[in-house]
Amino acid sequence: MRERVLREAWTLAAQNGWDRVRIADLAERAEVSRPSIYKEFGDRAGVGQALVERETEHFLLGLAAVLGADRRSFYDALREGVAHALAEGRRNPFIRAVLMAARGGTDALLPFLTSRPDPVFSSARDLLTVWLAETVPGAAQQRRVEAADVAVRLTLSHMLLPGPGDADVPARVARATCAVLGVPGASAG
Repeated sequence: MRERVLREAWTLAAQNGWDRVRIADLAERAEVSRPSIYKEFGDRAGVGQALVERETEHFLLGLAAVLGADRRSFYDALREGVAHALAEGRRNPFIRAVLMAARGGTDALLPFLTSRPDPVFSSARDLLTVWLAETVPGAAQQRRVEAADVAVRLTLSHMLLPGPGDADVPARVARATCAVLGVPGASAG
């Protein structure tokens, strides 16, 4: 039942934005009672939190796969990871709906993505920090944490506020991350 409710919540949010998702509509589409939804999730915000957690897990699994792919250099892998994140923001209908609504200032799921650090921001930063420890072991731990923080914040910023010249964003984020780490940019390896 939980997965069915989340699947329908994803579909409704992707089609109409989270602001228009009502528990009554969700219960009807998922073919469950409203009290069952309230018992499982607590309230509408609980459904939203569970949905964001599920989508974050899928997103991070994809990002980990991209970062773990065989690349010529650390810089290339990081650039590809940022490019993957930006592409997911454009490709995934749910993420796209949240971002589009956020740009219009209307979507109630945005706080789960930005102001509440878990699960999205902290999880992405932790994933990147661990990856940096494996790929740039010579960098100080504090630098790796700072670099992961910078990379995640810059990437989220570009997802929320895309602009002209965004084709170069993955390289710019990778260079900024390299600068924080104190390692060479495009020639890092």
